[in-house]
Amino acid sequence: MHSCTLRKVLVFVLALMFLAAARQASAELLFFAGDRSMSVKSHRFEGDQIVVSLRGGGEMTLDRSTIIRISPDEVPYDDEQAVSAAGTTVPEMPGRLIERTAYEPLIQQASVTHGVPVNLVKAIIQTESAYQPRARSPKGAMGLMQLMPKTARQYNARNAYDPRANIEAGVSYLRTLLDQFELPLAIAAYNAGEGAVRRFGGIPPFPETQAYVAKVQALTGSLVLP
Repeated sequence: MHSCTLRKVLVFVLALMFLAAARQASAELLFFAGDRSMSVKSHRFEGDQIVVSLRGGGEMTLDRSTIIRISPDEVPYDDEQAVSAAGTTVPEMPGRLIERTAYEPLIQQASVTHGVPVNLVKAIIQTESAYQPRARSPKGAMGLMQLMPKTARQYNARNAYDPRANIEAGVSYLRTLLDQFELPLAIAAYNAGEGAVRRFGGIPPFPETQAYVAKVQALTGSLVLP
């Protein structure tokens, strides 16, 4: 009786260990110039480019020459982990605009539909979520373009983690802001809210918002609105 019980306990423990291992996945670290690094699921080379699978889902294409080295990421993570866009689990993107990702058709379609420059949409996504569709901030912002629940409802994004719905709603909201404010203020409003921009009569004096506007503008460069 004791032996049978012991075997059941061992089987149960092994099963738990197997499930825990199954939830964790290996990862890789990409190293860029300037001591920057980025944790990804995996990579593959396509000519002069490298296509990386992001930990939060989706792919991103980079110039092969921008990568100094690739090594295993020894830190395990859960596949179902909800990644915070304001936390340390979002990988630091290179300091230039990522031109091509798996979401290119969705971005192009939404940009044309709403008359928003493609590079602005890409810069917002890169800054907000690092192209991780499952990103979630401590304040509840969701998905690629970090939609707050109220914004998601307002722009009919029933599933804010669905890339198509998220990008469509985010770009539509961005169009609304561009219709009200000049470009820098529209970017600030996307981060801090329309009310804050109006209350301060310009970019709010919040370090986070000021850094956000500077980063988006640096990624877009000289941008002329249609």
